[in-house]
Amino acid sequence: MTIIVTGGAGFIGSNFVYLQLKEHPEDRIICLDKLTYAGNLSTLQEAMEHPNFRFIKADIADRAAVEQLFEQEHPDIVVNFAAESHVDRSIENPGIFLQTNIMGTQVLMDACRKYGIQRYHQVSTDEVYGDLPLDRPDLFFTEDTPIHTSSPYSSSKAGADLLVLAYYRTFGLPVSITRCSNNYGPYHFPEKLIPLMISRALADEALPVYGKGENVRDWLYVEDHCKAIDLVMRKGRAGEVYNVGGHNERTNLEVVKTILKELGKPESLITFVTDRPGHDMRYAIDPTKIHSELGWLPETKFEDGIRQTIQWYLDNKKWWQDIISGEYQNYFDQYYRQKGRVDQ
Repeated sequence: MTIIVTGGAGFIGSNFVYLQLKEHPEDRIICLDKLTYAGNLSTLQEAMEHPNFRFIKADIADRAAVEQLFEQEHPDIVVNFAAESHVDRSIENPGIFLQTNIMGTQVLMDACRKYGIQRYHQVSTDEVYGDLPLDRPDLFFTEDTPIHTSSPYSSSKAGADLLVLAYYRTFGLPVSITRCSNNYGPYHFPEKLIPLMISRALADEALPVYGKGENVRDWLYVEDHCKAIDLVMRKGRAGEVYNVGGHNERTNLEVVKTILKELGKPESLITFVTDRPGHDMRYAIDPTKIHSELGWLPETKFEDGIRQTIQWYLDNKKWWQDIISGEYQNYFDQYYRQKGRVDQ
């Protein structure tokens, strides 16, 4: 099969690309990525050498570029990871999120309708459900939980989800959606909580924690998430939403303290800062549906996954240090000059 992976130079997308190349080496993987600030082509350096991998630099909201790619490749499956995803940035500039997350999704699905597709898969988030109260640990998000968004980011993802389901009902487009809890693992962009705390702790810098650090997240190791997506896109029922959760709930403060302990750094580095507007208190997913229908369960306990993640950042300092310095943004031009590649 030929699979287009949008946003494949980002965190979850790149891990998904590597999983596909490892588990399904017979398939062709076409990565389409705009390479915004969070897209890092150096993340895909090893994939670039694989004979069944191709990279295209383009915007999913660019209809001409997307249709040209579909005309060339005639994909069997499209997996859409491409999204603006940082909540704080969505508060500062909501328009970019609407353009990429909603209009970009429409462009992709229009191309799927025009050229035919076996499955369009939308990678979404549990943030479309809003949040849960801290004093009700018995409550979990299910696929039937009403959408109740809190930020421009989650609103844009919810809008895209509704559009995907509308294309299924109106046009019969074979679609599926996964809504995941917070991911962590290799190649996580350094502005996010876990890699930010790791990099700052290693530099003995203050670790900013929102409010009192009481916000609870359900942490999911990124490879477990990618395996769930692979199952859903190949075997999941069309027109369905599947929640993907880790059953690894931790407060933000617990996560930060775990990182400090693993690195042998003092908790005195923690600095509490003013909470962001509309900050969701608790996310928790019930993954019963994907388990009962497809047999998926998370394989990685948080204690093991966070240790593996910290070790990866220790072993790959150049990767995240180049991002912090901005040097990674030069990688695309350097790579294409050296290799003579012309896909753009």
